[in-house]
Formats: sequence, structure tokens, C-alpha cells
Amino acid sequence: MKLQEKLDAHKNAFVKKVPAEVLAVMQRAKDELADSGIMERTIKVGDPAPDFTLTNTDGKPLALGSLLDKGSVVLGFYRGRW
Repeated sequence: MKLQEKLDAHKNAFVKKVPAEVLAVMQRAKDELADSGIMERTIKVGDPAPDFTLTNTDGKPLALGSLLDKGSVVLGFYRGRW
């Protein structure tokens, strides 16, 4: 199964079990974000990422630029526990 098919199946299962009023709030928030123009201000595929520094797993600062000096970089984002 392709990734898009898996995502579609997951979304369909989610939509079936979530109350309509919750879906309405989520859709309204999605529409507000789209109407805000935020997507026109985001980095697009192929754009260079701005340099930034984050703390690594050892608590030490690590700059994106220093990693790019060594080659390609793959970034993974973990939103944490809500």
C-alpha cells in the first residue's frame, strides 16, 4: 500500500469516529490558516532552510550550517507529548 493510500485510510477512519462538531472546529481552523496567507510565507520544496541552532540529545547546541558543511541533512521533528 502506498503512503498516500495509508494516509487516506487513516484520515477516513479518524473522520468516522470523531464527532461532527469537532470536525467542524478543525475545518474552521484549517480554513482560517489557509485564508491567513501563511502558506505563501512558508519555505517551499527546494528552498534553502534558514540556519538555526537547536540543542542536541546531549544538551549541546548544534547549528544546521555546521551539519550542512559536512553534507546533506535530514531533519525529523518530534512534537513531543501534548
